[in-house]
Amino acid sequence: MKKNKEISNPPAPPDISEEDIYEAMKGIEGYLDITPEDFRVLYGLAYKHAASRLAQSVKAHDVMTREVITASRDTPLREVARIMATKNISGLPIVDTEKKVIGVISEKDFVFHIGGGKPLRSFMEVVAYSLSAEGCLALPMDHKTADDIMTRPPVTVMEGATLSQVAGLMAERNINRVPVTDHEGRLVGIIARADIVQTSCTVIFPPKG
Repeated sequence: MKKNKEISNPPAPPDISEEDIYEAMKGIEGYLDITPEDFRVLYGLAYKHAASRLAQSVKAHDVMTREVITASRDTPLREVARIMATKNISGLPIVDTEKKVIGVISEKDFVFHIGGGKPLRSFMEVVAYSLSAEGCLALPMDHKTADDIMTRPPVTVMEGATLSQVAGLMAERNINRVPVTDHEGRLVGIIARADIVQTSCTVIFPPKG
Protein backbone atom coordinates (compact mmCIF):
# COMPACT_ATOMS: atom_id res chain seq x y z
CA MET A 1 0.00 0.00 0.00
CA LYS A 2 1.31 3.42 -0.91
CA LYS A 3 1.81 5.88 1.90
CA ASN A 4 0.20 9.29 1.87
CA LYS A 5 2.90 11.95 1.55
CA GLU A 6 1.30 14.06 4.28
CA ILE A 7 1.80 11.19 6.71
CA SER A 8 4.96 9.41 5.60
CA ASN A 9 6.69 12.73 4.87
CA PRO A 10 5.29 15.26 7.37
CA PRO A 11 5.72 18.98 6.79
CA ALA A 12 9.31 20.08 7.25
CA PRO A 13 10.02 21.73 10.57
CA PRO A 14 10.22 25.52 10.54
CA ASP A 15 13.40 26.99 9.12
CA ILE A 16 15.64 27.58 12.14
CA SER A 17 18.34 30.21 12.12
CA GLU A 18 21.66 29.86 13.94
CA GLU A 19 20.50 32.57 16.31
CA ASP A 20 17.44 30.47 17.16
CA ILE A 21 19.67 27.48 17.86
CA TYR A 22 22.09 29.44 20.04
CA GLU A 23 19.21 30.89 22.07
CA ALA A 24 17.70 27.42 22.52
CA MET A 25 21.03 25.94 23.59
CA LYS A 26 21.56 28.79 26.06
CA GLY A 27 18.25 27.85 27.67
CA ILE A 28 19.53 24.38 28.58
CA GLU A 29 21.39 24.17 31.88
CA GLY A 30 24.83 22.59 31.82
CA TYR A 31 27.26 22.03 29.00
CA LEU A 32 26.13 20.72 25.60
CA ASP A 33 28.86 19.12 23.47
CA ILE A 34 26.97 19.60 20.21
CA THR A 35 27.33 21.95 17.27
CA PRO A 36 24.47 24.11 15.98
CA GLU A 37 24.36 22.02 12.78
CA ASP A 38 24.14 18.78 14.80
CA PHE A 39 21.33 20.37 16.78
CA ARG A 40 19.47 21.30 13.59
CA VAL A 41 19.76 17.76 12.14
CA LEU A 42 18.75 16.16 15.43
CA TYR A 43 15.72 18.40 15.71
CA GLY A 44 14.59 17.58 12.17
CA LEU A 45 14.92 13.83 12.71
CA ALA A 46 13.13 13.97 16.06
CA TYR A 47 10.33 16.01 14.49
CA LYS A 48 9.75 13.48 11.69
CA HIS A 49 9.93 10.56 14.11
CA ALA A 50 7.36 12.15 16.43
CA ALA A 51 5.01 12.95 13.54
CA SER A 52 5.23 9.37 12.24
CA ARG A 53 4.70 7.90 15.72
CA LEU A 54 1.64 10.06 16.32
CA ALA A 55 0.19 9.17 12.92
CA GLN A 56 0.56 5.47 13.78
CA SER A 57 -1.08 5.92 17.18
CA VAL A 58 -4.22 7.69 15.90
CA LYS A 59 -6.94 5.25 14.79
CA ALA A 60 -9.86 5.61 12.41
CA HIS A 61 -12.35 5.62 15.28
CA ASP A 62 -10.51 8.63 16.75
CA VAL A 63 -10.90 10.67 13.57
CA MET A 64 -14.18 9.55 11.98
CA THR A 65 -17.48 11.40 11.95
CA ARG A 66 -19.96 9.12 13.71
CA GLU A 67 -23.20 10.60 12.39
CA VAL A 68 -23.21 9.49 8.75
CA ILE A 69 -25.75 10.45 6.10
CA THR A 70 -26.65 7.32 4.12
CA ALA A 71 -29.08 5.98 1.54
CA SER A 72 -30.37 2.52 0.63
CA ARG A 73 -29.94 0.74 -2.69
CA ASP A 74 -33.58 1.47 -3.64
CA THR A 75 -33.44 5.19 -2.81
CA PRO A 76 -34.43 7.13 -5.96
CA LEU A 77 -31.52 9.05 -7.48
CA ARG A 78 -33.52 12.26 -7.32
CA GLU A 79 -33.68 11.78 -3.55
CA VAL A 80 -29.96 10.96 -3.32
CA ALA A 81 -29.18 14.14 -5.28
CA ARG A 82 -31.51 16.18 -3.04
CA ILE A 83 -29.84 14.84 0.12
CA MET A 84 -26.34 15.57 -1.18
CA ALA A 85 -27.34 19.08 -2.25
CA THR A 86 -29.21 19.88 0.98
CA LYS A 87 -26.50 18.50 3.26
CA ASN A 88 -23.71 20.00 1.11
CA ILE A 89 -21.85 16.70 0.81
CA SER A 90 -20.12 15.25 -2.24
CA GLY A 91 -20.85 11.59 -1.52
CA LEU A 92 -22.50 9.10 0.79
CA PRO A 93 -22.45 5.37 1.63
CA ILE A 94 -25.19 3.03 0.50
CA VAL A 95 -26.19 0.56 3.24
CA ASP A 96 -28.44 -2.49 3.48
CA THR A 97 -31.01 -3.26 6.19
CA GLU A 98 -28.25 -4.49 8.51
CA LYS A 99 -26.34 -1.20 8.06
CA LYS A 100 -23.60 -2.95 6.11
CA VAL A 101 -21.93 -0.81 3.42
CA ILE A 102 -22.76 -2.19 -0.03
CA GLY A 103 -21.72 0.76 -2.17
CA VAL A 104 -20.84 4.44 -2.35
CA ILE A 105 -22.27 7.26 -4.46
CA SER A 106 -20.27 10.40 -5.19
CA GLU A 107 -20.64 13.40 -7.47
CA LYS A 108 -18.34 11.56 -9.89
CA ASP A 109 -20.91 8.77 -10.23
CA PHE A 110 -23.60 11.28 -11.20
CA VAL A 111 -21.28 13.01 -13.67
CA PHE A 112 -20.26 9.68 -15.18
CA HIS A 113 -23.86 8.53 -15.76
CA ILE A 114 -25.65 11.81 -16.50
CA GLY A 115 -25.02 11.45 -20.23
CA GLY A 116 -27.25 8.40 -20.50
CA GLY A 117 -25.46 6.10 -22.93
CA LYS A 118 -22.42 8.39 -23.10
CA PRO A 119 -20.35 8.18 -19.88
CA LEU A 120 -19.02 11.59 -18.88
CA ARG A 121 -15.93 11.86 -16.71
CA SER A 122 -15.62 15.55 -15.83
CA PHE A 123 -17.70 18.64 -15.22
CA MET A 124 -16.46 20.22 -18.45
CA GLU A 125 -17.55 17.16 -20.40
CA VAL A 126 -21.01 17.66 -18.90
CA VAL A 127 -20.95 21.32 -19.98
CA ALA A 128 -19.80 20.45 -23.51
CA TYR A 129 -22.36 17.67 -23.82
CA SER A 130 -25.12 19.94 -22.46
CA LEU A 131 -24.40 22.61 -25.04
CA SER A 132 -24.67 20.11 -27.87
CA ALA A 133 -27.65 18.12 -26.55
CA GLU A 134 -31.34 18.84 -26.48
CA GLY A 135 -33.46 18.47 -23.39
CA CYS A 136 -32.49 17.71 -19.80
CA LEU A 137 -29.40 15.54 -19.43
CA ALA A 138 -30.51 14.22 -16.06
CA LEU A 139 -33.91 13.09 -17.33
CA PRO A 140 -32.77 9.54 -18.25
CA MET A 141 -31.78 9.08 -14.58
CA ASP A 142 -35.18 10.16 -13.25
CA HIS A 143 -36.50 6.65 -12.64
CA LYS A 144 -33.22 5.10 -11.49
CA THR A 145 -32.15 4.27 -7.96
CA ALA A 146 -28.90 4.33 -6.01
CA ASP A 147 -28.33 0.71 -6.98
CA ASP A 148 -28.03 1.72 -10.65
CA ILE A 149 -25.02 4.02 -10.33
CA MET A 150 -23.33 3.32 -6.99
CA THR A 151 -19.69 2.25 -6.99
CA ARG A 152 -19.24 -1.32 -5.82
CA PRO A 153 -17.61 -3.03 -4.08
CA PRO A 154 -17.14 -0.09 -1.73
CA VAL A 155 -13.74 0.94 -0.42
CA THR A 156 -13.92 0.88 3.39
CA VAL A 157 -11.58 0.80 6.39
CA MET A 158 -11.86 -0.93 9.74
CA GLU A 159 -12.32 1.30 12.77
CA GLY A 160 -8.96 0.11 14.14
CA ALA A 161 -6.99 1.19 11.05
CA THR A 162 -4.26 3.74 11.69
CA LEU A 163 -4.32 7.28 10.33
CA SER A 164 -1.40 6.38 8.06
CA GLN A 165 -3.28 3.39 6.63
CA VAL A 166 -6.42 5.45 5.99
CA ALA A 167 -4.47 8.28 4.34
CA GLY A 168 -2.51 5.79 2.23
CA LEU A 169 -5.69 4.08 1.03
CA MET A 170 -7.34 7.37 0.11
CA ALA A 171 -4.25 8.44 -1.83
CA GLU A 172 -3.96 5.08 -3.59
CA ARG A 173 -7.63 4.98 -4.63
CA ASN A 174 -7.86 8.74 -5.24
CA ILE A 175 -10.97 9.11 -3.10
CA ASN A 176 -12.06 11.97 -0.86
CA ARG A 177 -13.88 9.98 1.82
CA VAL A 178 -14.01 6.43 3.11
CA PRO A 179 -16.68 4.69 5.23
CA VAL A 180 -15.50 3.12 8.50
CA THR A 181 -16.88 -0.28 9.50
CA ASP A 182 -16.76 -2.61 12.48
CA HIS A 183 -15.50 -6.20 12.27
CA GLU A 184 -18.87 -7.32 10.86
CA GLY A 185 -18.88 -4.75 8.08
CA ARG A 186 -21.47 -2.46 9.66
CA LEU A 187 -21.09 1.28 9.15
CA VAL A 188 -19.85 3.10 12.25
CA GLY A 189 -18.50 6.34 10.76
CA ILE A 190 -16.88 8.09 7.82
CA ILE A 191 -13.56 9.84 7.29
CA ALA A 192 -13.07 12.68 4.81
CA ARG A 193 -9.77 13.94 3.44
CA ALA A 194 -10.27 17.13 5.46
CA ASP A 195 -10.38 15.04 8.66
CA ILE A 196 -6.96 13.59 7.81
CA VAL A 197 -5.44 17.02 7.19
CA GLN A 198 -6.95 18.54 10.33
CA THR A 199 -5.86 15.65 12.53
CA SER A 200 -2.35 15.64 11.05
CA CYS A 201 -1.98 19.33 11.84
CA THR A 202 -3.32 18.80 15.35
CA VAL A 203 -0.96 15.96 16.28
CA ILE A 204 2.05 17.69 14.75
CA PHE A 205 1.22 21.19 15.99
CA PRO A 206 -0.90 20.64 19.15
CA PRO A 207 -2.77 23.70 20.41
CA LYS A 208 -1.04 25.59 23.19
CA GLY A 209 -2.47 25.99 26.65
